[in-house]
Amino acid sequence: MNIYLQALKRDLRIAVRNPSSILNPLLFFIISVSLFPLAISSEAAILSTIGSGIIWVTSMLSMLLSLNALFHHDFENGVLEQIVISHHSLPLLILSKITAHWILTGIPIILLSPLFGLFLFLDNNGVYVLMITLLLATPSLSLIGAIGASLIVGIKNSGMLLSLLILPLYIPILIFASSAVSQAQFGLVITGQLYFLATILILSLMSAPFISGIALKISLE
Repeated sequence: MNIYLQALKRDLRIAVRNPSSILNPLLFFIISVSLFPLAISSEAAILSTIGSGIIWVTSMLSMLLSLNALFHHDFENGVLEQIVISHHSLPLLILSKITAHWILTGIPIILLSPLFGLFLFLDNNGVYVLMITLLLATPSLSLIGAIGASLIVGIKNSGMLLSLLILPLYIPILIFASSAVSQAQFGLVITGQLYFLATILILSLMSAPFISGIALKISLE
């Protein structure tokens, strides 16, 4: 556990020294959400209907945008090979990187979501459920995304390839999360959607670090 915390602190320090890796996905999220009312309509009735979908799609793309750098920095300076051959648990070290990615991209989106929910005329219940779905599902986006990032770590200009690999796996999360927020606004039961999101999170947490470790070893051979 100590090595997990040390690796997490190291990744956070590296990210702070390179603020563009933190700010770019966040700026993409803010600008994208802000542009939708200009492109579609400024009417409250329309925005409240599609607001949850807008926030969820932009959240997903923002996190995807930052995944390419998850292992890339360590791969370029040779640290990733040292991590793979070290005597420490590789899945635990990968989990520390995934945690750092979620802290730097997922948590800022969760904190900004109430503001943008109100900006898109979601009611109080909709904003509350939006935060719950983001809290449950953004860790899954980081965990699943790590598998794709480990597969393409040695490939240059692989952003499009990463999108093709990961986006189909994100679709169930997008469907359940946006559906939960939409139904909550009409006072419908959303227990099923939240259970599905929690199940995806648990399965991702139990499997993604191990699969990512295998993919990293294959990519570095």
